Amino acid sequence: MSKTIMLIHGAWLNSKSWEGFKARYEAQGYRVVAPDWPYDDRDPALLRASPDPRLKFLGQSQIIDHCQDVIRTLPEEPILIGHSLGAVVVQHLLDRGLGVAGVAINPAPTPGVGLGPHAIRSALPVFLDPLSWRKAKTMSRRFFRTRFAQTVPEDQADAMYDRYIVPTPGRVYWNGVVGKIAIDWKNPKRAPLLMISGELDLIADASMVRAIYEKQRQAPSPTEYRELAGRSHWTGIDPGWEAVADLALDWAVEHARPARVRSISRAA
Repeated sequence: MSKTIMLIHGAWLNSKSWEGFKARYEAQGYRVVAPDWPYDDRDPALLRASPDPRLKFLGQSQIIDHCQDVIRTLPEEPILIGHSLGAVVVQHLLDRGLGVAGVAINPAPTPGVGLGPHAIRSALPVFLDPLSWRKAKTMSRRFFRTRFAQTVPEDQADAMYDRYIVPTPGRVYWNGVVGKIAIDWKNPKRAPLLMISGELDLIADASMVRAIYEKQRQAPSPTEYRELAGRSHWTGIDPGWEAVADLALDWAVEHARPARVRSISRAA
């Protein structure tokens, strides 16, 4: 059984958003890697104040390739856990035959599946800007409070925003509708996959996640879906996140295929 976990963040966040999951898994003896996207590897406050100019040209294919490169440095195949766009990346990595098991938490729009009404509305700030294809966008505090993390108490919202929110390339949104990377839903090499949605998610509708699940369940490997009552898109940080973390890991451990251990020389 693999003792390595890779956590993949989504849009508007970087690896800091996984600090709770990472500490919880490490306390159980796992090696946990949480790679930042390219050009995203600084404190969120610094990223908001001075984003890397290369960030605006970053697309989904580069993020997927970057995560694949990180996997190739590991001594064994990891469990893959992703949130939002990171959950889309998990699906692509599994489709490439990587990972012993995958968990897609609140996955963003995924190729081959129609957008849910909440996903459409939440993408409008990007899509209504005709130049967003070549921009790094920053989420407004109002959008954070009302849609991204609407379950955060009002008196904590600004502190949460300051701690975690980073600029995101508009291009990754456009990649969801233009130049999409297809997924082979029937891929016999795909590792087991759990899909998790949130009842109150205003970014990745539960109905949209169920539709993605219906596509993914065509693969022969185990595929399951869980909808979590009362949880928003902020599910990995909101109170009760520990239950989400435990569900993800417990399912992955139970269903994981045997890990292929790499030689030290190859890992190097």
